[in-house]
Amino acid sequence: MVTINQLKFDEKGLIPAIVQDAETKKVLTLAYMNEESLKISMEKGLTCFWSRSRQELWLKGDTSGNYQHICSIEADCDRDALVVSVLKEGPACHLGTDSCFNDLVYLNPENVGFSPEGLMELIEGRKTEKKEGSYTTYLFEKGIDKILKKIGEESTEVIIAAKAGDKKETIYEIADLVYHVMVMMIEMGISLEDIQKELASRHVIDHKVKQEKMTK
Repeated sequence: MVTINQLKFDEKGLIPAIVQDAETKKVLTLAYMNEESLKISMEKGLTCFWSRSRQELWLKGDTSGNYQHICSIEADCDRDALVVSVLKEGPACHLGTDSCFNDLVYLNPENVGFSPEGLMELIEGRKTEKKEGSYTTYLFEKGIDKILKKIGEESTEVIIAAKAGDKKETIYEIADLVYHVMVMMIEMGISLEDIQKELASRHVIDHKVKQEKMTK
């Protein structure tokens, strides 16, 4: 365990703190801490930074309500930078966005990996900026009834494939089902984070139930 005294603050007494979403692993913001704000962060379990522009301590969420609950704080190998893993309440950016890092500077199409978040962004883009000939845009234009009908059809296909014991076909049909569910989520304003939070709450309940059973 590294102590605060072992960390290397710069000539202004600051150390950069990269704040990361503990659930999605997405980088939320880059801020700075001094020794006092770091101690406050550790005592309260909430991110507290040093505002370089205002020259004062800044407890994230004090004015906005968008608190960041700390899961862990790690130092890099040189001990002159921190990664703060958090569970956040609301947007991390003062502009109201989930993360401060939203403006793409460069993208290499050959090395872009797949992610559920990326697929959700693509689907949302087909709704906000309709593309001619796009099946996703077509679903949004037809509305929720059409989307729900497709979810029903794909659910049936998953059941048929699974009942037949065809693993490859079942995977294919599950992918179709997940895609259509994502379209429904965008249509209804439901995010992946909403689902993650719901699943996490059930995990906590399940853990408590297991503990209760073990004590009986």
